Amino acid sequence: MSPDDTDLRAVLAKRLAALEPARLDLIDESHLHAGHAGAQGGARHFRVHIVSKQFQGLGTLARHRLVYDCVRDLMPHPIHALAIEAGTPPIEGLS
Repeated sequence: MSPDDTDLRAVLAKRLAALEPARLDLIDESHLHAGHAGAQGGARHFRVHIVSKQFQGLGTLARHRLVYDCVRDLMPHPIHALAIEAGTPPIEGLS
């Protein structure tokens, strides 16, 4: 991993901290998209797995919009694509 990868991952984590995640996993999948038009110029592809209470009561599209709102200025460069998995933490007392 290059320093640029670490720096961009740190920027993403800092931006997404606004959603107060109970869990946040950032996976750089850029190597899977080598040769893809969106990867030209070094733009990155990330998978984001985020769990936040702020997503409760929201559908998938609304959850994704909240994530994109946090990183909008980073797209389409230096981030070309995000694969988002956005969930809510389990509610205590429910199985």
